[in-house]
Formats: sequence, structure tokens, C-alpha cells
Amino acid sequence: MPDYDFLKLDRQGGVASLTLNRPQRRNALTHRMMLELEDAFVGIGNDATCRVLVLRGAGGHFCAGGDLDAMADVPPLLPGGVDPLLPAYRQFGNALLALDALPQATIAVVEGSAVGAGFGMACCSDAVILHDSARFGIPEPKVGFIPSQIIPFLVRRMGEGPVRDLAVTGRVIDAAEAHRLGVGRYLCTTGAEVETTLQGLVDDILKMEPKALAVAKRLVLSCATKDDRAVLDEAAASLVGLLRQPEAAEGIRHFMAKTTPSWAKR
Repeated sequence: MPDYDFLKLDRQGGVASLTLNRPQRRNALTHRMMLELEDAFVGIGNDATCRVLVLRGAGGHFCAGGDLDAMADVPPLLPGGVDPLLPAYRQFGNALLALDALPQATIAVVEGSAVGAGFGMACCSDAVILHDSARFGIPEPKVGFIPSQIIPFLVRRMGEGPVRDLAVTGRVIDAAEAHRLGVGRYLCTTGAEVETTLQGLVDDILKMEPKALAVAKRLVLSCATKDDRAVLDEAAASLVGLLRQPEAAEGIRHFMAKTTPSWAKR
């Protein structure tokens, strides 16, 4: 597995755990970390043996957005008025797109600070476990800039209204409000409850046939960008294609016999 400076990537069977590992800065992102995240997400997406990604932060915080010290270091414009910062910040959008589109199931475990970029990564995850300490927000306009690359993913997760409220007030919301707004469906009060919930989710996901899971997830995501007829056409073709695969025959046979198919055996 790749060796990163600010991320820890571990594997236990089909489950990959990716931990943001800059706890002294509450896992705030530098440009180097943004590049490492994109590399990790792309690599995991191309790994057919990986079935679940668990994303979390070290030291009791998920991710405190961008590192202000790094952001304050603004290089001069290049000849012709070209701004070298533009591709650097746009790159994080590509990292979020890679996370959002992973064919594997993704679980974000959110503790402590999850503002800006951290908020965006949570909203790009399939399942989000909220520890009672979790705090979300987009307070960047208070400092004079914006969280540019996370906005589409927040709107898709929560809807336009809540995001407009957060954008113009800079409010930081607690785990209970994030749960109510649909950021995460699993609200836990203790660390032990977080781990029990995580294990239960992983167990459920590993019962799913990987190719069928990836197709179902892709169809859900396509509803945001395609019209209903296009999604229904794609869904019908995908269903027929899956039914012609040996995994569907195996799954139906084991379901009728009340036994366990090969992919659900740990």
C-alpha cells in the first residue's frame, strides 16, 4: 500500500481504513494532503479486492478544513496574470469527486471538528457515523474566503435551504442538528457506540454482492445529473446485465436455501 506523509492507510481483508493523520492541526488540509487524498481515493477505487472504505481522523477530530497557515502563503501571479493557486485548489474538487464516485461503500466516522473540507468529505460518503462531539460548518466567509469545492456535495446531501443558511450565517452546528439535516444517519454518544455501529455497518455491507452494490450506488448518484428516463433506461440495462452474471444465480439459490453466498463469507 502507498506510504503517505499525512494519511494512514490500513487493510483488514476487504475493508480499507484511511485516517487523516495530522492531529496537531486537527487534521487541517495542506495542498500536500489534498494530493494524497486524491491519490488514495483513486487507488482504492481501482482496487477490486477492496469492498469498504472507512474514513476518519486521528486525535479526536475529523478535519478542520484548510490549514490557515498554508492558505496565508499566497504566491505571486505568474506572467500573463495566471494564478498558480487556481489548479491547486481546484484539485481538491477532483479528490472529492473521486471519493463520491467510489464503487465501494464508504463510511465516514466523524468526531470533533468537520468544517469546510471535512464537511465536504462527510457529504461525499455513503454512510456517516456522528459522534456526539462532531461539529459541522462553513465558517470560511468570516475569514474572507469560501469553501469553494465542497458546495455541490453539501447541497446534494442536505438540500439548498440548509446550506444557504450555513453559508450566510457561518453557524457551526452540533451532531444532533447534523443528524436532523441528514448529514449522518447514525448518532452515537460514546466511542464504544461508534465502534459497535461501525462494525454493524461493515458487517451489513459485506453481505452485499460487490458488483451489484457498485451499480446500485452509481444509479443513485446519477439521479442528481440525469433525467428520470435516462436513469430508468440505465437501471433496466444494469439489472439485465447483473441477472446474466453467475453471482445473481448464486445469490438467488442461496436466498431460497437460506444459506450464505460466497461473497458474504468473511
